[in-house]
Amino acid sequence: MLFEVYKNFSPRLRVFYLIFALLFTALSVGLFYRQVILWPTYLEQEKKQNHRRILVPGPRGNIYDRKGRLLVGNRPRFSAVIYLSELRPEFRRKYIEVVRSARSTNRKINRNELQIEARSAVVQNYLNRINRILNRNDQVDRKEVERHFRQNLLLPKPLIKDLKLSEFALLTEQLPVNFPVQIHTESARYYPSGSRAAHTLGFVGSTFEVPEEGVPGNDLTTVTYKGKTGRSGLERQFDEHLQGTSGGEIWVVDPSGFQYELASQKLPVKGNDLSITIDIDLQQAAEEALGDNKGALVALEVKTGEVLVLASKPDFDLNNLSPYIPNEVYRSINERGAWLNRAIAGLYPPGSSFKVITATAGLQSGAIDLETIFECQGFLQVGNRHFPCNNHRDRGEISFSRSIMKSCNIYFQNAGLRTGVTQISRTARQFGLDQPTGIELPNETHRMIIPDPEYKAARQHGPWTAGDTANLSIGQGYLLVTPLQMAAFTASFARRETRTHPTLLHDPAADPRRIDHGGEKLNLPEELYNGIVEGMEMAVSGRDRGLLVGSGRMAHVPGIRIAGKTGTAQTQVKGEKLTMAWFICFAPIEDPKIAIATVVESTDPDYLYGGGSHAAPVAKKVLQAYFQNKNPSGNNLATR
Repeated sequence: MLFEVYKNFSPRLRVFYLIFALLFTALSVGLFYRQVILWPTYLEQEKKQNHRRILVPGPRGNIYDRKGRLLVGNRPRFSAVIYLSELRPEFRRKYIEVVRSARSTNRKINRNELQIEARSAVVQNYLNRINRILNRNDQVDRKEVERHFRQNLLLPKPLIKDLKLSEFALLTEQLPVNFPVQIHTESARYYPSGSRAAHTLGFVGSTFEVPEEGVPGNDLTTVTYKGKTGRSGLERQFDEHLQGTSGGEIWVVDPSGFQYELASQKLPVKGNDLSITIDIDLQQAAEEALGDNKGALVALEVKTGEVLVLASKPDFDLNNLSPYIPNEVYRSINERGAWLNRAIAGLYPPGSSFKVITATAGLQSGAIDLETIFECQGFLQVGNRHFPCNNHRDRGEISFSRSIMKSCNIYFQNAGLRTGVTQISRTARQFGLDQPTGIELPNETHRMIIPDPEYKAARQHGPWTAGDTANLSIGQGYLLVTPLQMAAFTASFARRETRTHPTLLHDPAADPRRIDHGGEKLNLPEELYNGIVEGMEMAVSGRDRGLLVGSGRMAHVPGIRIAGKTGTAQTQVKGEKLTMAWFICFAPIEDPKIAIATVVESTDPDYLYGGGSHAAPVAKKVLQAYFQNKNPSGNNLATR
């Protein structure tokens, strides 16, 4: 009998066991790799898919004047908004209703269009409730609804922007607490002084380029509330300093993009404040004195160069530019030529106010002295050019001091011809009239001109003539400067130096004795310097038979010794010959504190402006306000 022996193990199975073991090992390693090694990567991908970030810009810092008075701040801007994430059930119901309606009327069904229609209808329903409360008739813009769903689903949808305070009060009182429509508050720029110092302060515009530093989640899909960025003036110059620190929110969202859980939050922080040198009282005095004229006035602290006034007219109310610039406001400003900051970008021939430089150049070179006398016959013939004198009363021999007092063109043209164009232009450049001042503002012009033979030849205007020198001597011809430059020159001359660096940054702890303006001591002996100042004082306070007779007498302030110089210049504007009235001054003479330069533009080619009649009175208003503030009792303003 044969027996078969059964073996429960076959060597051929070893192959299958080995394959199974290898597959199991590979599966285990794969699972370990994916679940352990790649776990952070998958977690990050999941986070990117279902997390969104919202950036919230920080409020901008305030701007204060030299006495701590608010010039630029933030006001709350209220809007009625709707939170779309709370309307998802209504969107679904309305969509089904719209689809059924489309089918019943055999409309072509476009899923995307019907969704927009449904969403717009739901939003309009809530807007109608707001309309009834506020007695309005606002309508939903379907394109805006579509754009909001596509781009800003995480943000509330604005229904009514910039609510009036009465509307804000009504909605606050009547809207339920958990209602999808709520009041959203953001900040808008606010200017308590309206149009005061408008060009200096500047304005802001909206931007989505919000700083992200310090806000987590920069790898997430991000939406941003609109921020503010400086567009002009100090708002632009110190934008980074004033800009607030952004905050942010990270939300968990569903597959449709609706937010349903706040994961983390960082609150925004207000920007840094800025203290500037402007005195808003003096600024107001200057702007009121300029009135409806076109022109500018700059007032500087003589020792520090701090800008007390930087006025330009016409101007505009900054509040009309916040939170945005309406088209009609923009057109009005454009038509009036009010965008131009004439104080730093307006270019004018300085007229007879330049005679102080001509006098300085002549005395420095020795071409004239304090005893030099020229005869004025009412005109001067230089080659084929005929120059009339604007001083219609005094004729005959004119002394140095009286020529400044009366602003005699013939005297200074003779003095200029003796001195020469090279010396006059060199002296003007020593005072920095060929360069921007470097004030902390954007758009200061670089196109000022101090002419000389090289300048004229480079522009192919022919050779320099004696007539050109005579014209330059009285501040006309190719010569162009800004009011800020002339104010800086006046402050420099008052300190007996050649440069003043004007600044808008107020430092109450600054020691005037240690301020370096980058210039040199004026190379003019004290006797000669005093001779010029004496003539300038006579221009303001000189008397004849008890009456004020100087060209700048309308700037006279009783009790204050003022050194001033008028100027009247002609220029071509759009083919019309117009006049510019100038006045420069510093006071008090014994210890100069304030320097002023002002220019008033003629707007009528048939009406001649004069420095003494149109610019000097403007400066007087600022001088009165300045010394009244310094002496509230008025004790030092008694008639001399």
